Amino acid sequence: MTTAPVKPGLDERTRALLDVMQEAFPLDVRPYAAMGAGLGMDEAEVLERLAQARAAGVVRQICAIYDTKALGYSSALVAMKVAPERLAQAARVINAHPGVSHNYRRNHSFNLWFTVAMPPGHDLSEVIQRLHVLAQAESTREMPTLHLFKIGVTLDMTATRAVDARGEPEYTQERRNHALGAALTAEDIEFIRATQGDFEDIAEPFGPVAEALGCDVETVLIRARSLSERGFLRRFAAILNHRQAGFRANGMAVWQVPQERIPEVGRFIAGYRNVSHCYERPTYEDWPYSVFSMIHHQKVAGVEETAQAISREIGITDYQVLYSTTEYKKIRLPYFIDAYDHWETLCTAAAAEVTA
Repeated sequence: MTTAPVKPGLDERTRALLDVMQEAFPLDVRPYAAMGAGLGMDEAEVLERLAQARAAGVVRQICAIYDTKALGYSSALVAMKVAPERLAQAARVINAHPGVSHNYRRNHSFNLWFTVAMPPGHDLSEVIQRLHVLAQAESTREMPTLHLFKIGVTLDMTATRAVDARGEPEYTQERRNHALGAALTAEDIEFIRATQGDFEDIAEPFGPVAEALGCDVETVLIRARSLSERGFLRRFAAILNHRQAGFRANGMAVWQVPQERIPEVGRFIAGYRNVSHCYERPTYEDWPYSVFSMIHHQKVAGVEETAQAISREIGITDYQVLYSTTEYKKIRLPYFIDAYDHWETLCTAAAAEVTA
Protein backbone atom coordinates (compact mmCIF):
# COMPACT_ATOMS: atom_id res chain seq x y z
CA MET A 1 0.00 0.00 0.00
CA THR A 2 1.18 3.54 -0.77
CA THR A 3 -0.33 6.94 -0.08
CA ALA A 4 -0.59 10.06 -2.20
CA PRO A 5 1.76 12.96 -1.45
CA VAL A 6 0.27 15.70 0.70
CA LYS A 7 2.65 18.54 -0.19
CA PRO A 8 1.25 19.96 -3.45
CA GLY A 9 3.66 22.95 -3.39
CA LEU A 10 6.57 20.66 -4.34
CA ASP A 11 6.32 18.79 -7.62
CA GLU A 12 7.44 15.23 -8.27
CA ARG A 13 10.93 16.19 -9.44
CA THR A 14 11.60 18.22 -6.29
CA ARG A 15 10.32 15.42 -4.06
CA ALA A 16 12.53 12.92 -5.92
CA LEU A 17 15.51 15.21 -5.31
CA LEU A 18 14.71 15.42 -1.59
CA ASP A 19 14.55 11.62 -1.37
CA VAL A 20 18.10 11.46 -2.76
CA MET A 21 19.39 14.31 -0.62
CA GLN A 22 18.25 12.54 2.55
CA GLU A 23 20.05 9.29 1.76
CA ALA A 24 22.88 9.85 -0.69
CA PHE A 25 24.34 13.36 -0.52
CA PRO A 26 27.59 12.71 -2.40
CA LEU A 27 31.06 13.53 -1.13
CA ASP A 28 31.90 15.35 -4.34
CA VAL A 29 33.36 18.75 -5.20
CA ARG A 30 30.07 19.57 -6.95
CA PRO A 31 27.52 17.36 -5.17
CA TYR A 32 24.44 18.99 -6.69
CA ALA A 33 25.69 18.29 -10.19
CA ALA A 34 26.39 14.67 -9.16
CA MET A 35 22.90 14.24 -7.71
CA GLY A 36 21.27 15.90 -10.67
CA ALA A 37 23.02 13.58 -13.13
CA GLY A 38 21.16 10.64 -11.64
CA LEU A 39 17.83 12.46 -11.75
CA GLY A 40 17.99 13.99 -15.22
CA MET A 41 18.58 17.52 -13.86
CA ASP A 42 21.44 19.92 -14.38
CA GLU A 43 23.14 21.61 -11.43
CA ALA A 44 21.20 24.87 -11.85
CA GLU A 45 17.85 23.05 -11.70
CA VAL A 46 18.89 21.15 -8.57
CA LEU A 47 19.88 24.37 -6.79
CA GLU A 48 16.67 26.07 -7.91
CA ARG A 49 14.56 23.21 -6.58
CA LEU A 50 16.52 23.21 -3.33
CA ALA A 51 15.79 26.93 -2.97
CA GLN A 52 12.07 26.20 -3.45
CA ALA A 53 12.17 23.52 -0.75
CA ARG A 54 14.00 25.89 1.59
CA ALA A 55 11.43 28.63 0.95
CA ALA A 56 8.61 26.17 1.70
CA GLY A 57 10.26 25.35 5.03
CA VAL A 58 10.70 21.71 4.05
CA VAL A 59 14.51 21.61 4.24
CA ARG A 60 15.63 22.36 7.78
CA GLN A 61 19.39 21.91 7.32
CA ILE A 62 22.05 20.29 5.13
CA CYS A 63 24.99 19.12 7.19
CA ALA A 64 27.17 16.30 8.43
CA ILE A 65 25.40 13.82 10.70
CA TYR A 66 27.65 12.34 13.38
CA ASP A 67 27.04 9.51 15.81
CA THR A 68 26.83 11.05 19.28
CA LYS A 69 28.09 8.06 21.23
CA ALA A 70 30.86 7.29 18.74
CA LEU A 71 32.19 10.79 19.45
CA GLY A 72 32.47 9.90 23.14
CA TYR A 73 29.32 11.66 24.32
CA SER A 74 26.93 9.97 26.74
CA SER A 75 23.27 10.33 25.82
CA ALA A 76 19.82 9.13 26.82
CA LEU A 77 16.16 9.46 26.08
CA VAL A 78 14.39 10.81 29.16
CA ALA A 79 10.73 10.47 30.07
CA MET A 80 9.28 12.91 32.59
CA LYS A 81 5.92 13.09 34.29
CA VAL A 82 5.09 16.77 34.80
CA ALA A 83 1.93 18.40 36.11
CA PRO A 84 0.06 19.66 33.02
CA GLU A 85 -0.09 23.22 34.31
CA ARG A 86 3.72 23.24 34.64
CA LEU A 87 4.54 21.56 31.35
CA ALA A 88 5.40 24.68 29.33
CA GLN A 89 7.71 25.99 32.07
CA ALA A 90 9.35 22.58 32.47
CA ALA A 91 9.95 22.45 28.71
CA ARG A 92 11.69 25.84 28.82
CA VAL A 93 13.97 24.59 31.61
CA ILE A 94 14.83 21.45 29.64
CA ASN A 95 15.36 23.35 26.39
CA ALA A 96 17.96 25.61 28.01
CA HIS A 97 20.38 22.69 28.20
CA PRO A 98 22.72 22.74 25.16
CA GLY A 99 22.75 18.93 24.99
CA VAL A 100 18.98 18.68 24.55
CA SER A 101 18.33 18.23 20.85
CA HIS A 102 14.72 16.96 20.84
CA ASN A 103 11.93 17.73 23.29
CA TYR A 104 8.28 16.77 22.81
CA ARG A 105 5.01 16.58 24.66
CA ARG A 106 3.51 13.12 24.13
CA ASN A 107 0.08 11.68 24.82
CA HIS A 108 0.96 9.64 27.92
CA SER A 109 1.19 10.10 31.70
CA PHE A 110 4.91 10.46 31.00
CA ASN A 111 4.15 13.59 29.03
CA LEU A 112 7.57 15.20 28.43
CA TRP A 113 10.15 13.28 26.36
CA PHE A 114 13.57 14.61 25.45
CA THR A 115 17.03 13.47 24.42
CA VAL A 116 20.04 14.83 26.26
CA ALA A 117 23.76 14.34 25.72
CA MET A 118 26.94 15.36 27.54
CA PRO A 119 30.59 15.46 26.43
CA PRO A 120 33.17 13.00 27.74
CA GLY A 121 34.01 13.46 31.41
CA HIS A 122 30.51 14.49 32.54
CA ASP A 123 28.06 12.43 34.59
CA LEU A 124 24.90 12.24 32.46
CA SER A 125 22.76 10.71 35.23
CA GLU A 126 23.69 13.58 37.52
CA VAL A 127 22.68 16.07 34.83
CA ILE A 128 19.32 14.33 34.35
CA GLN A 129 18.71 14.47 38.10
CA ARG A 130 19.44 18.20 38.05
CA LEU A 131 16.95 18.65 35.22
CA HIS A 132 14.40 16.64 37.21
CA VAL A 133 14.78 19.06 40.12
CA LEU A 134 14.80 22.20 37.98
CA ALA A 135 11.73 21.08 36.01
CA GLN A 136 9.97 20.07 39.23
CA ALA A 137 9.02 16.79 37.60
CA GLU A 138 6.89 14.27 39.49
CA SER A 139 8.81 11.33 38.04
CA THR A 140 11.76 10.93 35.66
CA ARG A 141 12.97 7.81 33.86
CA GLU A 142 16.39 7.68 32.24
CA MET A 143 16.34 5.48 29.14
CA PRO A 144 19.79 5.18 27.55
CA THR A 145 20.34 3.02 24.49
CA LEU A 146 21.25 -0.55 25.44
CA HIS A 147 21.48 -1.64 21.81
CA LEU A 148 21.17 0.36 18.59
CA PHE A 149 19.29 -1.54 15.91
CA LYS A 150 18.83 1.40 13.57
CA ILE A 151 19.14 5.15 13.26
CA GLY A 152 18.51 7.12 10.08
CA VAL A 153 15.55 9.32 9.13
CA THR A 154 14.53 9.22 5.46
CA LEU A 155 11.04 10.53 4.81
CA ASP A 156 9.29 9.08 1.76
CA MET A 157 8.75 12.33 -0.15
CA THR A 158 7.71 10.63 -3.38
CA ALA A 159 5.14 8.48 -1.54
CA THR A 160 6.21 5.36 -3.42
CA ARG A 161 7.18 3.32 -0.37
CA ALA A 162 4.82 0.60 0.83
CA VAL A 163 3.89 0.56 4.51
CA ASP A 164 5.71 -2.75 4.94
CA ALA A 165 8.70 -1.87 2.69
CA ARG A 166 11.99 -3.17 4.05
CA GLY A 167 15.66 -2.30 3.65
CA GLU A 168 19.04 -2.48 5.34
CA PRO A 169 19.51 -0.03 8.24
CA GLU A 170 21.92 2.82 7.46
CA TYR A 171 23.64 2.88 10.87
CA THR A 172 23.66 0.13 13.51
CA GLN A 173 25.38 -0.92 16.73
CA GLU A 174 28.03 -2.77 14.74
CA ARG A 175 29.14 0.40 12.95
CA ARG A 176 29.04 2.32 16.23
CA ASN A 177 31.21 -0.32 17.90
CA HIS A 178 33.72 0.03 15.07
CA ALA A 179 34.02 3.74 15.86
CA LEU A 180 34.25 3.13 19.60
CA GLY A 181 37.36 1.07 18.94
CA ALA A 182 39.08 4.09 17.36
CA ALA A 183 40.02 7.52 18.65
CA LEU A 184 39.33 11.04 17.44
CA THR A 185 42.29 13.27 16.71
CA ALA A 186 42.49 17.02 17.27
CA GLU A 187 42.21 17.37 13.48
CA ASP A 188 39.01 15.28 13.51
CA ILE A 189 37.46 17.50 16.18
CA GLU A 190 38.38 20.61 14.20
CA PHE A 191 36.66 19.08 11.16
CA ILE A 192 33.53 18.17 13.16
CA ARG A 193 33.23 21.74 14.44
CA ALA A 194 33.51 23.05 10.87
CA THR A 195 30.88 20.73 9.37
CA GLN A 196 28.06 20.62 11.92
CA GLY A 197 26.44 23.83 10.66
CA ASP A 198 24.08 24.31 7.72
CA PHE A 199 25.60 24.24 4.22
CA GLU A 200 25.34 27.22 1.94
CA ASP A 201 23.19 26.50 -1.12
CA ILE A 202 25.99 26.94 -3.63
CA ALA A 203 27.49 24.75 -6.34
CA GLU A 204 30.53 23.87 -4.20
CA PRO A 205 29.17 23.71 -0.61
CA PHE A 206 32.34 22.11 0.75
CA GLY A 207 34.25 25.24 -0.32
CA PRO A 208 33.46 27.32 2.80
CA VAL A 209 34.44 24.35 4.96
CA ALA A 210 37.79 24.15 3.18
CA GLU A 211 38.30 27.87 3.67
CA ALA A 212 37.52 27.61 7.39
CA LEU A 213 39.98 24.74 7.77
CA GLY A 214 42.69 26.32 5.62
CA CYS A 215 42.83 23.49 3.09
CA ASP A 216 41.44 22.59 -0.33
CA VAL A 217 38.09 20.90 -1.01
CA GLU A 218 39.67 17.57 -1.94
CA THR A 219 41.29 17.44 1.50
CA VAL A 220 37.87 18.10 3.08
CA LEU A 221 36.41 15.17 1.15
CA ILE A 222 39.30 12.88 2.13
CA ARG A 223 38.82 13.75 5.80
CA ALA A 224 35.06 13.20 5.53
CA ARG A 225 35.56 9.77 3.97
CA SER A 226 38.00 8.87 6.73
CA LEU A 227 35.52 9.79 9.46
CA SER A 228 32.82 7.83 7.64
CA GLU A 229 34.99 4.73 7.22
CA ARG A 230 35.89 4.83 10.91
CA GLY A 231 32.19 5.07 11.87
CA PHE A 232 32.10 8.56 13.39
CA LEU A 233 30.34 10.22 10.46
CA ARG A 234 27.05 8.62 9.50
CA ARG A 235 26.56 10.68 6.35
CA PHE A 236 26.01 14.16 4.93
CA ALA A 237 22.32 14.71 4.27
CA ALA A 238 19.39 17.07 4.00
CA ILE A 239 17.41 17.19 7.24
CA LEU A 240 13.73 17.82 6.56
CA ASN A 241 11.14 19.58 8.68
CA HIS A 242 8.72 16.69 9.16
CA ARG A 243 5.55 18.71 9.52
CA GLN A 244 6.32 21.11 6.67
CA ALA A 245 7.15 18.09 4.51
CA GLY A 246 3.67 16.71 5.21
CA PHE A 247 4.67 14.08 7.79
CA ARG A 248 2.45 15.22 10.63
CA ALA A 249 2.19 11.84 12.37
CA ASN A 250 5.24 11.22 14.55
CA GLY A 251 4.62 7.95 16.37
CA MET A 252 6.89 6.36 18.95
CA ALA A 253 5.88 2.70 18.96
CA VAL A 254 7.11 0.94 22.10
CA TRP A 255 7.04 -2.84 22.47
CA GLN A 256 6.95 -5.14 25.51
CA VAL A 257 9.28 -7.89 24.32
CA PRO A 258 10.46 -10.98 26.23
CA GLN A 259 14.15 -10.57 27.05
CA GLU A 260 15.23 -13.53 24.94
CA ARG A 261 13.44 -12.14 21.85
CA ILE A 262 14.77 -8.57 21.97
CA PRO A 263 17.66 -9.06 19.46
CA GLU A 264 15.41 -10.83 16.95
CA VAL A 265 12.52 -8.38 17.29
CA GLY A 266 14.76 -5.30 17.25
CA ARG A 267 16.50 -6.37 14.06
CA PHE A 268 13.18 -7.16 12.38
CA ILE A 269 11.56 -3.84 13.26
CA ALA A 270 14.71 -1.99 12.14
CA GLY A 271 14.23 -3.48 8.67
CA TYR A 272 11.07 -1.43 8.10
CA ARG A 273 11.89 1.59 5.95
CA ASN A 274 9.16 3.67 7.61
CA VAL A 275 10.93 3.09 10.94
CA SER A 276 13.67 5.70 11.39
CA HIS A 277 14.99 4.69 14.84
CA CYS A 278 14.98 1.39 16.70
CA TYR A 279 16.61 0.80 20.09
CA GLU A 280 16.62 -1.46 23.10
CA ARG A 281 16.13 0.60 26.27
CA PRO A 282 15.80 -0.28 29.99
CA THR A 283 12.45 -1.07 31.57
CA TYR A 284 10.94 0.04 34.89
CA GLU A 285 8.02 -1.12 37.01
CA ASP A 286 5.90 1.66 35.51
CA TRP A 287 7.43 1.27 32.01
CA PRO A 288 7.63 -2.32 30.70
CA TYR A 289 8.53 -1.50 27.08
CA SER A 290 12.05 -2.51 26.03
CA VAL A 291 12.07 -1.90 22.25
CA PHE A 292 11.45 1.60 20.88
CA SER A 293 10.75 2.42 17.25
CA MET A 294 9.97 5.75 15.58
CA ILE A 295 7.44 5.63 12.74
CA HIS A 296 6.83 8.62 10.46
CA HIS A 297 3.89 9.00 8.11
CA GLN A 298 1.67 11.67 6.60
CA LYS A 299 -1.26 10.49 8.71
CA VAL A 300 -1.86 8.75 12.02
CA ALA A 301 -3.60 5.96 10.11
CA GLY A 302 -0.34 5.22 8.29
CA VAL A 303 1.59 5.00 11.56
CA GLU A 304 -1.06 2.74 13.04
CA GLU A 305 -1.07 0.54 9.94
CA THR A 306 2.71 0.18 10.11
CA ALA A 307 2.60 -0.70 13.81
CA GLN A 308 -0.15 -3.26 13.17
CA ALA A 309 1.85 -4.83 10.35
CA ILE A 310 4.87 -5.12 12.64
CA SER A 311 2.73 -6.59 15.41
CA ARG A 312 1.36 -9.26 13.10
CA GLU A 313 4.83 -10.19 11.85
CA ILE A 314 6.52 -10.43 15.26
CA GLY A 315 3.53 -11.82 17.15
CA ILE A 316 3.64 -9.18 19.88
CA THR A 317 0.43 -7.36 20.71
CA ASP A 318 1.51 -5.56 23.88
CA TYR A 319 2.60 -2.24 22.46
CA GLN A 320 1.67 1.43 22.50
CA VAL A 321 2.10 4.23 20.01
CA LEU A 322 2.82 7.59 21.61
CA TYR A 323 2.34 10.69 19.47
CA SER A 324 4.07 14.04 19.84
CA THR A 325 1.44 16.73 20.32
CA THR A 326 3.85 19.64 20.82
CA GLU A 327 7.40 20.08 19.53
CA TYR A 328 9.29 22.14 22.10
CA LYS A 329 12.74 21.77 20.57
CA LYS A 330 14.39 20.07 17.61
CA ILE A 331 17.97 20.86 16.60
CA ARG A 332 21.13 19.08 15.49
CA LEU A 333 23.20 18.40 18.59
CA PRO A 334 26.24 20.73 18.74
CA TYR A 335 29.56 19.02 19.49
CA PHE A 336 32.76 20.25 21.11
CA ILE A 337 31.47 23.66 22.17
CA ASP A 338 31.86 25.59 25.44
CA ALA A 339 28.13 25.87 26.15
CA TYR A 340 28.06 22.59 28.10
CA ASP A 341 30.46 23.85 30.76
CA HIS A 342 28.63 27.19 30.89
CA TRP A 343 25.34 25.39 31.57
CA GLU A 344 26.95 23.37 34.35
CA THR A 345 27.93 26.60 36.14
CA LEU A 346 24.48 28.16 35.76
CA CYS A 347 22.69 24.94 36.65
CA THR A 348 24.57 24.42 39.90
CA ALA A 349 23.49 27.84 41.10
CA ALA A 350 19.88 27.38 39.92
CA ALA A 351 19.53 23.94 41.51
CA ALA A 352 20.78 25.37 44.81
CA GLU A 353 18.03 28.01 44.67
CA VAL A 354 15.30 25.46 43.91
CA THR A 355 16.30 23.17 46.79
CA ALA A 356 17.01 25.99 49.29
